[in-house]
Amino acid sequence: MRIDKFLANMNVGSRKEVHQLIKKGIVAINGQTIKTPKEKVAETDEVTVNGEKIVYQKYHYFLMNKPKGVLSATEDRSQRTVISLLDPKDQYQGIVPVGRLDKDTTGLLLLTNDGQLNHELLAPNKHVAKVYRAKIAGVADEDTVKTFASGMTLGDGTKLKPAKLTVLKQDTEHDSSEIEIEISEGKYHQIKRMFGAVGMKVVELERISMGKLKLPNNLKRGQYVEIDVDEISRKQNI
Repeated sequence: MRIDKFLANMNVGSRKEVHQLIKKGIVAINGQTIKTPKEKVAETDEVTVNGEKIVYQKYHYFLMNKPKGVLSATEDRSQRTVISLLDPKDQYQGIVPVGRLDKDTTGLLLLTNDGQLNHELLAPNKHVAKVYRAKIAGVADEDTVKTFASGMTLGDGTKLKPAKLTVLKQDTEHDSSEIEIEISEGKYHQIKRMFGAVGMKVVELERISMGKLKLPNNLKRGQYVEIDVDEISRKQNI
């Protein structure tokens, strides 16, 4: 790999910025200062910038507790995205959210530049379960549970796979509920549309797990942690 691509991939700077670092004579391979951005580097080589060792890592995986008001996108002209919540040093090329959470939905979101893993987690035939907790305007009951479990057909003809609904709390006085729901697909606004189809409204929605990846209790809104692919693969059985 060319040294300028190597350093750009490691978020040392843009290609143009890397070229400037090379011109300054502060980039070295195996202790030898290099003079051209075309210099080739192998994974076994030691690369330093101004004496600091740069270790190459091809893929990165970040587990985020997404806050409200942020888009599950890589860029937007007018609104904040989940990428903007990453520290500049972690904004590696190709980092994207795995799937998406609506702007007002919170909770577990995986971000990675590993396209194959992204596909494995989102492929319909993988049936990766996603669990959400929600506050509902309306009283969910056993009839709601059975309706969701039967596999719904929405008003526009969209057919949904069976979903597991658990009613955590009912408040008939205030016409509200707290629920937990597990789905194995991710159609547009799916959970909101499901409750809308039975005359209820989702007030708050949080994703707490995706497959066997769970949202850490100590991870605050807007925070994230880096995890490794072995942990993901082991938990997801992929």
